Amino acid sequence: MTERPIHEGLEARIADTIAPTLEHMDYELVRVQVSGKERPVLQVMADRADGAPFRVEDCEAISHALGAVLDVNDPFKNEWSLEVSSPGIDRPLTRAKDWERFAGHIATVELALPMEGRRRFRGIALGADAENARLKLEDGTELTVPRQNIRRAKLVLTDELIAATAAPAAKN
Repeated sequence: MTERPIHEGLEARIADTIAPTLEHMDYELVRVQVSGKERPVLQVMADRADGAPFRVEDCEAISHALGAVLDVNDPFKNEWSLEVSSPGIDRPLTRAKDWERFAGHIATVELALPMEGRRRFRGIALGADAENARLKLEDGTELTVPRQNIRRAKLVLTDELIAATAAPAAKN
């Protein structure tokens, strides 16, 4: 089974419902996020399992497949909408593999419960395992954060990140 991001509550139930379909289609779930109360918006962020660039056609295929799955197992009482996207360059760090892949790049982390009297940290991602993520803070100290305590973590858009994620130039 593919490593899945950590979610809670409704988002966890939705992730458990849709992840098998995504994995069967050779995609990986990056994040599920629900926003809005009156007419909820379900945002699903996915990556291609083969590492190839994410295309509009990928969004369409995922949207159709997940729409069918969610119509059967409707997570909402009223009308809602589905948005499918790629993680983008300044992607969220939701899985240990994301932390490992982007080690060396600047990230911001927002915690559910404060550590060292703070909820927000910025530093260089050092990697992660199933339990913890590591960050080298701007003062040079290293911070180990339980992944269960991370409310939000994402890469910071920098020239280095853009260069590292740029598609290789086409050869003639």
